[in-house]
Parts: sequence; C-alpha cells; structure tokens
Amino acid sequence: MTNYKLTDVQSDSYFTKNTYLDMVYVLTAPEMPFTDELKNILEKWNFKEIFSEGEKSLEYAATTESAAFNSADSAASLSLHNDGDKLAKAEELYSSLVFFVENMFIKAAVSNELEHKAITDKVKDLVDYIKEDRRFIMRVIKNIEPAPDKNYLATHSVRSTVIAIIIGTYLKLPNYRLIELGIGALMHEAGMLKLPSQIYLAQRPLSAQEQKAIMTHPVLGYSMLKGFDFPLPVCLCALEHHERENGTGYPRRLVGEKISLFSKIIAVACSYEALSSKRPHKEAKDGYTGMLELLKNEGKAYDETIVRALVLSLSIYPIGLYVLLSNGKKGQVVDVNPENPRFPIVQVFGEFTADGKTKTMQTAPNALTIVRPLSRTEIDT
Repeated sequence: MTNYKLTDVQSDSYFTKNTYLDMVYVLTAPEMPFTDELKNILEKWNFKEIFSEGEKSLEYAATTESAAFNSADSAASLSLHNDGDKLAKAEELYSSLVFFVENMFIKAAVSNELEHKAITDKVKDLVDYIKEDRRFIMRVIKNIEPAPDKNYLATHSVRSTVIAIIIGTYLKLPNYRLIELGIGALMHEAGMLKLPSQIYLAQRPLSAQEQKAIMTHPVLGYSMLKGFDFPLPVCLCALEHHERENGTGYPRRLVGEKISLFSKIIAVACSYEALSSKRPHKEAKDGYTGMLELLKNEGKAYDETIVRALVLSLSIYPIGLYVLLSNGKKGQVVDVNPENPRFPIVQVFGEFTADGKTKTMQTAPNALTIVRPLSRTEIDT
C-alpha cells in the first residue's frame, strides 16, 4: 500500500486500484474520479494523505478489478463517497475520543490525575453529536476493530459510552443527566487503573488470585472517583456496573431497584459492547447474535426496560451490521424501523438511485428481508 499526499492528487484524476482513507475505508474505485468535492471533504477533516495499491492516472483505464463495479466492495466505496463528510466527522470524533481516553487513563494510572472539566467537555460534545445523529458513529464503531496491541480499556469505555448515551436518549433523559451518564460510562472501568496492567491486559486465563483482584475494581473505581469529587451518580456507575437485577452481580449483590439507573444502563451497554467486540482472548460475536443474547436475558440479569431500549434504539439487526438480503445482495444496516426492530433500514450494495447514490431500502415481512449477518471479510470478497 502506497501513501499519496492529498496535495499531490490532481482533481478528477483516477487511480488504477481502490483508494483508501486511513487504509480502512474505501474512498474511490478505479471508475471514480478523485473530485474536488471529495478532496475538500478530506481537507475539511484534516486528512493529509490517502492510500492505494494502484497508480495515479489522468484517464480512466478499465481493469479486471473495476469491471465488477457492482461488487460489495465497490458499492461500499460509493456509499462512503456519498456519505463521506458525515462518516469522516463520526470517525474524527470517535478517534479523538479514544485518543483522549487513552491519555487520560495513562495520567490517572501514572500521576493520579483526572481533569473533571476536560472529561465533561468531551462528553457534552458526544451527547450533542449522538442526539443529532447516532447512525454514523455506530457505523464507524462497527467498521473499526480495536487494534490488538492497544489497551482495550479505552476503546471499551468509549464504545460503551456511545451505546449508553443512545439508550439514555431513547429513555428521554434530560441533557444534564445524559452528560452525567456519559461521564459515568466513560469512567466505569477507572478502578482497573489501580491494578497491575499485566492482570487486566492479560492475554491468557487468569489465576484464581488474579480473578479475585479483578473483582475489586468496582470498589477501587468508586473510591478513586469520589476522591476527585465526581458527583455521586457518576461514582455509583463505577461501583455498580457489575451488579445484576437478580442479585448475582458484584461487589454488593444488589437487586432490582437498589441498583442505580445509570448503572443498569451501563451494565447493558458494556455487556453488549463486550459481546460484539474482539478481544485478545476471544472472537467477537456479530451484533445480531449479541443482541439476541441480551434479549434472552437469562436469569433476568438485566433490566428489561433497558434491554428493550437498546433493541429499539439500534434494532435487533443493529446499526452498522453487514447483512445478506433475501434478493442475494449485500448491505449494511443504517437506521432502525421504529415500528418493528426486526426490519431495519438497509443500504443495499450494488443498487443505486438515479443520481448514483447507493439505494437505501426498508426491509419488511414478505418483501426484502435479512437472511443473516455478514462478517467484514465476506463484504470485502
């Protein structure tokens, strides 16, 4: 893969192979000129370079790769081109938040520092964005797998926070409570920072003694946040996020109404995030399978109102999920159907509107339906 400076790419020129943003998202296929509009979008979001295995060309030359323009990969590239500015904004917001949390956790672990105002400002921005449009950040979360060599605590905390705020928005929490919920979700694993990193980052089964140490992190997190004068509802998020409705959680084996609302929300959000994200010691389940596991709610571990809010916010086939459709096409879930979470709105790869945009369709019983989820590998082949 070769990197090309954006300033060196001539307007309306072509590449002989797909171009990529950050070596993850397809920007153009060989048939698509690199337009001024696309360059302006990238420059607006401070992207300085693009990547491609192909070469620059002033004219389009048909290739074997480009002949299959209706493939899922080419359709995904056009989809990104159509939604480029919104996806770029969502990716920039997500990446900046992960970077912020990584550095915040390092400071907290090494220097015992936490900047309450900086955390609050970040969460305010995230709440405002999610209330405006949660769809694109959920697609970004689906498309970007956490790097295996990175501290998973930061990405888990950010992803769980996004999902928790989406649930809180569905429950119509007022803005100040959404901000408190977001801070609590972002800091719910703070107690882990008081443990040796070789325990919570271990890529092996933990010993009985290490498992016992891990189970102290809710109390450690509560004490840490209380010491920095965080509000009590935020401190309780750290203390109670492993409590369960049926009393099987820890550290205090609380039941039902004794668990704070924020902790109930974070329990569902971080459980769903953990189910649907890859870890060094386990493979990710697809979002649909993760959603079904939470819907089963075995032993009534989770508050059913919160689980229902998650499903109705993201659908049973959650936003961002790649899917195989009953017409044989591949697509991506891009929005929910508020009337029926089993039949979300899907962007269909390989089908286009008259103006060249990827077609978006409502799935429905006895019409276009989802056959099964697809992995990213199945989309790229």
